[in-house]
Amino acid sequence: MVGSCAAALLATAAGTAYAVDNLPPNQPLVQDLQSGGKPCATGDDTPYVSTPPRLSAVLYDPEEDNQPSESSPLSGEFEAWWTDAAGVKQQRTYTTITLSSGSRQYWSMPNDIPANTVVSWHVRANDGKATSPWSDEGDGSVCSFVYDDVSPEKATITSPEYPNPEDVFWVDGVGVYGHFTMDSPSDDVVSYTYGFLGGPYGTVSADRPGAAVTIPYLPLSEGPKSLTVRAIDRSGRSSGESRYDFNVKAGRAPVARWKLADPADSGSAAAETGTPARAGTGVTFGGPAPTGTTATATVGLDGSGDGFLTPDAPATDIRKSFAVSAWVRPAETDRNMTVASQDAYGAPGFDLGLRHQDSGPAWSFAIGGAQVSGGAPETGEWAHLLGLYDAETGKARLYVNGHEAGTAADATPAEAAGAFQIGRALGAAGYGDQWHGDIGDVQVHDRVVVPGEAAELAHRQPRLLGHWSLENATDGVSPEQSGGAPLRLGTGASIYRGSDDSCIPDIDPDCTYVPPPLVGDGHLRLDGESGYAAADEPVVDTGDSFTLGVVVRLADSEPAHPMTVLSQAGEHTDAFKVRYEPSTHAWQLVMPEKDEAGAPEKVVSQIVGADGGEGQGHRLAVVYDDATDTAKLYLDGYTNAGATASLPNGWHSTGALQIGRARSGDGWGEYLHGDVDEVQAYSGALRDGDIIGLGAGTDPCLC
Repeated sequence: MVGSCAAALLATAAGTAYAVDNLPPNQPLVQDLQSGGKPCATGDDTPYVSTPPRLSAVLYDPEEDNQPSESSPLSGEFEAWWTDAAGVKQQRTYTTITLSSGSRQYWSMPNDIPANTVVSWHVRANDGKATSPWSDEGDGSVCSFVYDDVSPEKATITSPEYPNPEDVFWVDGVGVYGHFTMDSPSDDVVSYTYGFLGGPYGTVSADRPGAAVTIPYLPLSEGPKSLTVRAIDRSGRSSGESRYDFNVKAGRAPVARWKLADPADSGSAAAETGTPARAGTGVTFGGPAPTGTTATATVGLDGSGDGFLTPDAPATDIRKSFAVSAWVRPAETDRNMTVASQDAYGAPGFDLGLRHQDSGPAWSFAIGGAQVSGGAPETGEWAHLLGLYDAETGKARLYVNGHEAGTAADATPAEAAGAFQIGRALGAAGYGDQWHGDIGDVQVHDRVVVPGEAAELAHRQPRLLGHWSLENATDGVSPEQSGGAPLRLGTGASIYRGSDDSCIPDIDPDCTYVPPPLVGDGHLRLDGESGYAAADEPVVDTGDSFTLGVVVRLADSEPAHPMTVLSQAGEHTDAFKVRYEPSTHAWQLVMPEKDEAGAPEKVVSQIVGADGGEGQGHRLAVVYDDATDTAKLYLDGYTNAGATASLPNGWHSTGALQIGRARSGDGWGEYLHGDVDEVQAYSGALRDGDIIGLGAGTDPCLC
């Protein structure tokens, strides 16, 4: 009898026990309910939807109710109701198909539901034998939504700083913030999407439905601009597009500028704008200027208390946006030194200069409790510094050689109505941190200097050192285009001139086709065994920024060993070499970190198959930028992250420029088998847009 009763309550299959009596489904949970994809809510949080929504709920059957080989099918029973305009309650119901426990069940609401009316709903689960409690029973909650069938009206756009061209055609300008207010007449607008021509783009929320919003905008370039805006209401509906056009002028000139290019016997520095600066007796005028810049001279400061310049007046209000910049060359880096500052109360309101840290020297810009540091000062090396305070964002930034350094920091500048200082900073005990070294072209802007302007201020124009077209050679010497140092051809090197046009293959069947040179009227042909060309001395200073370009075509489709097209050696190894590495099917730039045999090397690559003597070859370029400590290899005008490496300390090589070979032990190796043309060399780092012009037979304008 006891066994029979147990069998009535429990059945056992494969060791699993299950309940025979049916249990009702679980009550649907509020967090599992959605109105048109929006979480269940009611009251002030009732969601608005732009179309009759699809209601949904995840329904569950108790795990204890599971039967072997069954999926506990459930259906959902939805009810929705509202009060119509006549005050009569309206109701709709819907039962879903049966789905497995844990599935989301849906009801697409009919199109006749009223707009702008609160519609409430709940749901329960049905397993065919029993139903769960409604979702709003007990601790549950009713769900509501409002169907909005009207899109918001277009926004109006206004800006006090950048009025419409109908009012003011050109407006100042790059680096000056504008504020644009967007306002739709619709009282249910909660956000606005916007986009400026060329960026930025974004979405901004209103403080409350129907409120206007204002966004800042910093022009990064001059020219015609436009802003497009759409208003978004609570349901997600969008208005039509509003457009606002305005024209931005170039950035304002500095409010103070001392070029510091005065005659050698000067006692003060003339101001291009602002107030002339008197000079202490520790200042020497007529110093050298950084090459490739607009500066023609600089001043030398001896690091003493008399090594300073000051206009005895403030240069700008540092509580507003401003930037201060200068060319600098430190004579030492083992102590704190100031390039420029402005007096406050017993301290500088800001300080741009060099700071000696535990990790080594770094460039620094300090203002209002913030200090931004970065870059690596080197004794005797020129650098361009720019410190920026952006009052709109409250951020301080530092640019070194045109690139942002360190991490922007929050700053709160105090009033600093004291005098602007060049070469020193005010402290509790008087002036200190005197600069020892050279300073040139100090500028102060009363606005944001945008990244493109910072890069342009720091740009050093490359200078052409040599262009060898390799179109002819006399007595084994191929001239440089402008009469500079020639290249001398070794054994196994010759100039290929192509056809002499004595016959035309398309007309004369007995005329043999002769391939044209790579570029122009001729190119250098190397036999891969002993062929090379070389200058008599170094062409580029590998310890400073340089650029080299060359056109090369390999004669073999599967070279048996690495082949070098360009190199320049030091005493023990090459300072750089550009070679084809057949094992990786790539052109490589190899730059040892030191002039030592076996020194660690920085290697970057551009993957491309060997030419096999076909086609027009490839245009290769090497750019070493000492200002950013980067080396890049370009293939046919383009580079990438895999072809870029950091090289903090380029070193000066003493060997001659080599075409077609590289150092190998105490001799030479990696001879190139193929053709070479258009060797171009520059001091300075060419920019990406200029690299494309290399190898075409002419020199890029660099304009």
